This record gives sequence, C-alpha cells and structure tokens, in this order.
Amino acid sequence: MIFGRVRGTAVCSIKYPDMVGMKLLVVEPLDRHLEPTGPLQIAVDVVQAGPGDLCVMVRSREAALAMEINKFVPVDLALVGIVDELTVRPDGDFDFTLKEGYVKYT
Repeated sequence: MIFGRVRGTAVCSIKYPDMVGMKLLVVEPLDRHLEPTGPLQIAVDVVQAGPGDLCVMVRSREAALAMEINKFVPVDLALVGIVDELTVRPDGDFDFTLKEGYVKYT
C-alpha cells in the first residue's frame, strides 16, 4: 500500500462497461514523509475521497479486487482508505505499550 493525495477529478465519457459509475480521481503518490514520489496518476475511488484528502492506495491486482461488484476490471490503482491520523516514528523506534484490553504475549 502507498499513500496518495487527491489532486482532482478525471471525467471519462467513454470507459470500460463494468466501470460505469465509478469515480476516477487524480492522485499524487507520496512517501511516508508525505513528499511526492512521482507523477500524478488516475485512481478509482471506492471510499468517497475528496480533493486534498490523504489516502491509502493499492496497485495491480489488489486494485481490481477492491471493486465492490466487478472484480475483473482493468484497474491498476485504487483508493481504499482515507487517513484520519498519521504518526511516523524514526527508524528503529518502536512503541511496545500495551493498551487496556490487549493480552500480553509470552
């Protein structure tokens, strides 16, 4: 999975029949520090994202599997989540704090 920021909307008057009704968005791929990592791309939106939203995206076959109804569509990138909160820790820094309700493994 990769991060991406929605930059706009793509409108297609003619598209693959099984993709009718699917929203296409222009997204900018980002690294874990939210810096751009490549050119703008088109993704199918299955989570109702909007302009400026930070999203989680999947590529390849996983993108096609994210479609609700038709799994055999020519989709190469899909938005599968909207990020509400993001915490990035330095490399090698782990938080082993157990929250209430979690069982400690032996």
